[in-house]
Order: sequence, then C-alpha cells, then structure tokens
Amino acid sequence: MAGASDRSDTGSGEPNLAVPRAEQFPHDADIGVRGVGRTREQAFEQAALALMGVVTDVGNVRPECRMEIFCEARDDGFLLVDWLNALIYRMATYRMLFSRFSVAIEGHRVHAIAWGEPVDRDRHTPAVEPKGATYTALEAGPCPDGSWIVQCVVDV
Repeated sequence: MAGASDRSDTGSGEPNLAVPRAEQFPHDADIGVRGVGRTREQAFEQAALALMGVVTDVGNVRPECRMEIFCEARDDGFLLVDWLNALIYRMATYRMLFSRFSVAIEGHRVHAIAWGEPVDRDRHTPAVEPKGATYTALEAGPCPDGSWIVQCVVDV
C-alpha cells in the first residue's frame, strides 16, 4: 500500500499529486482504491493496480497473458466503476490476477490491455476476492495541478 512517504513534496508542504501511484484507503468493512496519475489514463491504470494490491502483492504476478477490455459509461466516475468491475469479472471468470495495464480513453470509452497470469494460490496467497466496485466515495477528475485522481470503494 502506498502512503505519504511515496508523495513528492512540492516545497509548499503539499504532496505532488502528479506522481503516479496506486493506494488503498480504509472504509468500514470494505476498502477504497485510488489511482493518481499525470493523465486520466494513468490514473485508471493506477486504480487497477490498487485493486490488484487488495488481493495480492502485484510484484508476484507475472504479465504472461494478455487480455483486452472494453467498457463505456456516461461519465468518468461511472467509467471507473465499470473499468474496475470489468477487471473483477475477468479475475473471477478466468481465475486471473493482473500486474500491468495499458489504458486508452476516448470520451467515456475505455480500451485497455491487462497483462497477468492465472492465480497460483501458493505464490500469490490471495487475501480477499473483490465482489465489486461501488459508487461509494466515488471521485474522478482533474486536480488543480493538472494531474488526475480516481477513487471508489470496493466491496470485498
């Protein structure tokens, strides 16, 4: 999990939001996932890494298999939820974990490639199985410095 030590100081005491990062944040019995990036696409990629980090140490997941993912929604917030739910669906259906993402967004359409491998319980030691991304604590948009932040709560 990323923390305050991962944030670059801008000299004003404020964290530099433009540094890409994936984080989780506490939320009652569920867990929040957040992605920050220099672009909207990068923030979506980081949110996907944060989701995978809820399940396992992403560093143990080999990017051996490639999977295309498409989704569309009416705005950036709903698109984030659809994107994470598309990943959760593939994790459950294909018994996969992912460690690398390439996201392209046009309007409110995602075309992404996710790389990963089938779950190896001994090596990945999955902690939880996410049930779905929710609209709770949903946020998606640009920051004053031009970077992007996206977040929501995932039901685990």
